[in-house]
Amino acid sequence: MSPDQASPLSTVDAPVHPTPGRFGTWGGAFRPFFLGAAIYAALAVPLWTAIWLGGLPAPGWLLPTWWHGHEMIFGFVAAAIAGFLLTASPVWTGGRAISGAPLAGLVALWVAGRVCMALGGALPTWVVAAVDVAFLPAVAGVVTRTLWGSGQHRNYAIVGILALLATANGAMHAEALELTAGTAARALRFAIDAVIVLILVVGGRITPAFTQNAFRRSGIERSVGSWPWLNGLVIGAAAALALANLATVGTTTTGVLAGLAGLAAAARLGGWQSWHTRSDPLLWSLHAGSAWVAFGLVLVGASDLGVAIPRAAGLHALTAGAMGATILAVVTRVGLGHTGRPLELPDRVVWCHALVHAGALARVAAPFLGGGGQRAFLLVGGISWAAAFGVFAARYWHILTKPRPDGKPG
Repeated sequence: MSPDQASPLSTVDAPVHPTPGRFGTWGGAFRPFFLGAAIYAALAVPLWTAIWLGGLPAPGWLLPTWWHGHEMIFGFVAAAIAGFLLTASPVWTGGRAISGAPLAGLVALWVAGRVCMALGGALPTWVVAAVDVAFLPAVAGVVTRTLWGSGQHRNYAIVGILALLATANGAMHAEALELTAGTAARALRFAIDAVIVLILVVGGRITPAFTQNAFRRSGIERSVGSWPWLNGLVIGAAAALALANLATVGTTTTGVLAGLAGLAAAARLGGWQSWHTRSDPLLWSLHAGSAWVAFGLVLVGASDLGVAIPRAAGLHALTAGAMGATILAVVTRVGLGHTGRPLELPDRVVWCHALVHAGALARVAAPFLGGGGQRAFLLVGGISWAAAFGVFAARYWHILTKPRPDGKPG
């Protein structure tokens, strides 16, 4: 049995059980959600930059920095998560994937949430909250229905993470509605930590499996190490960090947990033969995303333990770096594999990866600078990061909106 067969999550490259007659954009969830996430990233970051520079008024919902963080996690990242899970879960179970009108309705709900968040203050407050909060529970419901009765019990943990993210989103809106006080900041930080846990879980399954399979196809005689105890340590420490940050941020406890999770993640990555993936962008991009997770957790841990590292540097290593790079790595790969194309990155798409890493590095470096230098790095970082997803959307538009070249549905 190959690693791709041994691990349910690692089969995301496999063609999903088709739904007859479903072609093009609405043939699979990865198509509209990956494209929508990329377009939103390319538009929202310049919008936020204009707000930050004072060129545009901030949306009248949450504090401006919270709005920015909210849309990063519950707008951009949530769409990417939906596209991945709604595509992968039918592969795990052998069931049918959501497509057609139901998929279009789910995408419309996500779009409506983004519109409501942008028009916050102009719309009734309860409408903004209700529409935006509804999306993640809807995704969780579809995934649960797909998993139900399949025997894939361990993957119900993924549904649990979706439920936690939905709860965190509700807690942010509760403060905006003045139902609670002091919940938005902690909820946003918890959501960031929860997404990192999800990346560690998924990355720990797909990255070593894809790497080992690629080595076999290329005749490279190298073994990719994967140790269950180390996976458990990484995920356990990151989950404990998420819970600890709910109580308080910036303590010795959170510093130790973040540092432990980061070092364990780096040790795990060390067994994955990353150097030998350097000629394949579809592989090294996954490894680079994992490296950002380890780096970000170490930065957060050091900052919490009193090292002179701005807290924003670690948080943006985890968001712009880990989330941005990992999502781009996944969407470029899945967009090819699930449309029946060879796993070879299209021409010039490698620049997407270069841009997202450059943007993340600039964003992490900015808090270390002052005055004009910080401003310049923030601008360059934002433009570069947004351009990465803009280029992806342009280059993958045909791939994600047109029927499969082999004529199969999906």
